[in-house]
Order: sequence, then C-alpha cells, then structure tokens
Amino acid sequence: MKRMGDFLLSQDPVSEIVIGNTAVVRAMIETGVRVVSSYPGSPTPEIANAIASIDVDKRPFYFEFSVNEKVATEVAFGASVNGHLSCVFFKSVGINVAADTFVQLGLMELIGGMVIILGDDPGANSSQNEQDNRHYSRLSYIPMLEPATPTEVYQMFKEAVLISKEKKMPVILRMSTHVCHAKEKVSFKAMPQLNHSDEPLFSPENGPYIPLTSKALDMKRKALQKWAVVKEISNESAFNVEERFQPKKGFNADFKLGKSKVSINIDTQKDQKRGIITAGVPYLSLKDVLEEVVDKPDILKLGFVNPLPQDKIIRFLEAHHEVKVLEELDDFLEQEIKRLAFEQEIKVKIIGKMDIEDWIGEYTPDKVREVMAKTWKDFPQPVAEDQEKPKINPRPPQMCPGCGHRSAFYAIKKALDATDITVADIGCHTLGALEPYNVGQVLLCMGHSNGTAAGLSLLNHKRRVVSFLGDSTFFHAAIPGIINAIYNNHNHTLIIMENGTTAMTGHQEHPATGKNFNEITQKIPLRQVLEGLGVKDIEEVDTYSQQKLTEAVKKGMDKEGFSVIIAKHPCMLKFTRDQRKAGRNTPNPVHIGDKCNRTYECISEFACPTFQLAPDGSVWVQEDLCIGDRSCMQTCPVQAIEPTAKRGASHESI
Repeated sequence: MKRMGDFLLSQDPVSEIVIGNTAVVRAMIETGVRVVSSYPGSPTPEIANAIASIDVDKRPFYFEFSVNEKVATEVAFGASVNGHLSCVFFKSVGINVAADTFVQLGLMELIGGMVIILGDDPGANSSQNEQDNRHYSRLSYIPMLEPATPTEVYQMFKEAVLISKEKKMPVILRMSTHVCHAKEKVSFKAMPQLNHSDEPLFSPENGPYIPLTSKALDMKRKALQKWAVVKEISNESAFNVEERFQPKKGFNADFKLGKSKVSINIDTQKDQKRGIITAGVPYLSLKDVLEEVVDKPDILKLGFVNPLPQDKIIRFLEAHHEVKVLEELDDFLEQEIKRLAFEQEIKVKIIGKMDIEDWIGEYTPDKVREVMAKTWKDFPQPVAEDQEKPKINPRPPQMCPGCGHRSAFYAIKKALDATDITVADIGCHTLGALEPYNVGQVLLCMGHSNGTAAGLSLLNHKRRVVSFLGDSTFFHAAIPGIINAIYNNHNHTLIIMENGTTAMTGHQEHPATGKNFNEITQKIPLRQVLEGLGVKDIEEVDTYSQQKLTEAVKKGMDKEGFSVIIAKHPCMLKFTRDQRKAGRNTPNPVHIGDKCNRTYECISEFACPTFQLAPDGSVWVQEDLCIGDRSCMQTCPVQAIEPTAKRGASHESI
C-alpha cells in the first residue's frame, strides 16, 4: 500500500484497502472541500489521522481541531457563508455540545455548502450513552445519508456535497462506529480539475442570517421548501436499493397493439409475502443471517434515512403482506413507515421492535439473528452458548502502566473519607471510578463536574465535595462552570488532572500545549487562565509526589469556598512513545525484592497492571508492561519494590 498521504492526493484512479474514516478524506479532496474542523472523539479521530498523513504544504484544505464541537461547527458554518465548501466532524455526543448552533443551520443559506460527519456510537463503545442522532436530522430539517461500507462513505459524501452546494443547505453523513472502522477495498476515481477561489463572498444579501422574530418564521418556511425538494431527491436516489429474492406472482397476458404483440404481467396477489426495510450496518448483518434462510424475504436498503424515499417505501409496502423494519437504536424508521402505511391505507403488517432488547446495542450478525428469530420462526435461532467452553475472566478497562492518574487517585483517596462526594468528568481519569480507587461517583458529560459539584454543595453542611476535570476538557466545556463557582461562591474543591494532551482520543493537542494541528502556537497555561478568572486558591502538585498531593487535597477540602488543585504529570503512554521515536532507551522495570511480606498494597490499592500474583501468593513484575516510572515504589509499606541496577530515564527527568 502507498503512503496514505500519497494515494489521498493521487491524480489517477486508485484502489486501496481503507477504513471508512480514510475513504471520506479522499472524498473531501475530490469534491473541493476548503475548510474542515473538528473536536476529537471516537469513532472519528482517524479522519484527522488521514488528514495528518498529507504534508501541510500539499494539503488542499485548512484543518483545525477546535476547542469544542460547538466552535468547530461555527468555524465550518462561517467558512460556508463566506463561499467555501466546508466540513465538520465529531462523535455522537459531540452533537449535544454543538446543538445550539447545529439546529440553526437548516435555516441558513450556506452558499459554499457544508457537510456534517456524525460519528454515531450504537453499543456505546466509547460514549456514555448510545443516543440515536437521527432525531437531530428531523429536529433541524437537515437531510441525512447513512452509509453501510467505506465505499458508500466515499460515494455518499460526494452526493452530500452535490446536494449541499445546489440547495445551499447542510447535509449530515451519519457514520456509525462499524462504518468508521470497517476496512474495504475502495475504488477511487481520478482527481477532478478543481479551481479553488479564496475570494470572500459573504454578504447579508445572501441571507437573512439574523433569525430575529421578524425573519425566523420566513427562514423556517424556506427551510421547509428546501426539505420538500430534498424529498424528491431521496425518492430518486440510487442509494435506496431494492433486492428481490423471488419472482413476481401473477400471470402473463398477451395483447395485440397494431401489428405488435405485447405481453404484460398481471398481479393476482401481492408479489411476495415478506419484506425487510433496513439501512446501514444492520443491512450487512442481515445479509450474513440470510445465508442460512431458504425462503429469503425481499429487502429495501435505504441510503437516505431522512427524508425517507416515500414513493419507494409505499411501493414496497404495497407489494408485501408483512414487512419487518430492521434498525438499531430507536424506532426512527419504524414510526415514519407506519405513518406512511396508515395515510396510504396500505393493508400490510409492519413489524418493528418487539421488546426492550431490540432498542439496545449494535446490530451485529448475532444481534440481528436474535431479532429476526423473534420475527419469523423459519429464521435461524440464536446460537446457544457452549457450556463446555472455557470461561474467560472479564478484562476491565484500566489506566496504563505509569499513568499519573493512578498515582493521583491512590494519593487522593487517602485524603477522602467515606462521606465525601466525588464528581467525575470525561477523560482517562474517568477510570478512577472503578475498583480499587472508587473516586468519581456521578458523571454526565464533558465539563459537567463543576456545575454538578456546585449543586451537591448547596444546603450541604456535612459532606465535602470534590470534582475532577481533565486539562483538555478544561478548555472544551469547563470554564463557564468555574466562573459560576467563583461568581456564586460555591463551596467545593476542583482537581484538574493535567497530563498535557487529549489522551483518551489519541493524544491530540490542546490550547495549553503550545501546538495546534498545524503549527507551534501560543501556550495558554491553566494556572494563568484560573488566575485571570479570579481563582484565589490554587495548588500545583506532581501526581508522582503522592504525600504532597494527599496533603494538598486535605488542605483544599478543609477550606471554605472554591479551591483548585492542579494534579499534573505528563501522559506516560505518550511520553514513552516519544522516547522510542527519538531513539532513547526506555526506563528499566522495577522488581520485587526480598522484603516483600505479601501485604499486596501494590495489587489491591495501587493496582498497576504490571504487578502480578503468582499461584504461590508471591508478587512478580510483568516486565513487558512496566515502564520503569517508579511511582509505585512509595506505595509499598515495606519498600519491597526496588529499582533495577541500571536506571533509565524516569519521571524525574521529564
């Protein structure tokens, strides 16, 4: 395979095995996208990785990681109303952050065009819920296309651009986790000749762009007029495909038309007893299940999920006695299809979701097998679990060896008592809620911790409140909550877990790192921001200095009012990777010395995965995992954790 950046820019037709997140970048380039913005979040970060593979001086568009999804959406919107084709991408719950801006986009004249790539997450693989964001499409009058494969990602993005530019409206490309990460050999077309212009074309005359009361209703009326046109586009779209598995029923009748003989088929009954309407990944899973079915039902596979291709759906319903609507998450398609059947007075049995489990989880082949077995008895039944199959112990998520968050939670827990309330936030440090730390008892979304902690502190004269926050989330969504705590004199302690990167989503930069996606930039230090906001009580402690951190937390919690502790240490996963890339030797692992009396503090309380328990009860170090950071040494009550003779770079040299 060529270097990714080379084939993405290839002028000739090219076929490559790529994931959906890579295929969409080639589509951006072919369609002449000029501005791309994002905030990192699974399952979409690999889109940025593909963009990063293109040298900056050869990159045909501007790209940035904005500080949050709302700002990213506004950057793309601003570019579009200035005449430049734009794109914004983020994860499923990111649209909640962007919603205040997002719901206005359908009312606007986007003269340059704008595509919104939405990385939805059925199964909650990397999100705190599995919300169905198709509802946002309906709420905002923004069309939505849903690909099932990387090839469709490539093709549908290009279709979305055509619609967006022609109708001057945003279009959503909904890419679920499996589509983002699925691999397929995609045939890319030759690069078209594009004439880019950087001429700023913004004019209020293209609008209106101010949705005041006097204009808002007319803007909505215009949006609905566009929506009516897009309905016709959906009806004619080649992305809505019908698959027939049985011939039509009826009889042939021959007629003479002049000197010609004409044969037509006259239906005597519905063409086929059963049909299935589906879209996206559930369609691919259904195809797997149908390999075991003899009497296969017809399929209508939708590419447009909003607005739906009503004419095609009506014809499909009319041609079948029973139709199963197969979709993951909510009954979004089911409701609309049942409405159509009612309005058209079509006598057809429509089978939607049958129990609670149909609303939950990804529609993998096993899941679809279960759903379809409940629907029709001749479908293959779920595979019974092999009782003789060896049981595998669950592998809970955990922080990396050497992670500063582990050292922090070990130290912070010593400052807490059983009545203290701890508020978690989004990031690697969310794992502090798990055993053995149990720090972080409530979680909503990014940046919520300050506001939630403030509410928990009200009318509370007995229990102390501590909130947590990552440094990337600080800039993303936390500053208003901090201002609110100062402004209203709330009584709680905020601990900012500063590791110098956006670690959970792949080590992207943030405003405090002094570098953005493209270049070196001005650092915005956390402490200076906090001081500028008016925070009076700020302590900074390295998380490897466990005793100091414990004391700082106790001190902060014993004070009245709002206090902040910055618990800082570089992300050691990123640090060790950078060390290896620079050709430096990684640190040597620790080992367990003769002093060990099997207190098991290293395993039961500190819980670094490098410490393993042998069958005889002794503790040993998994050297392939240990990075030699030595933060563990201070946790052993008898100092049995010892450095190796040859000492490499450690936290002291960072």
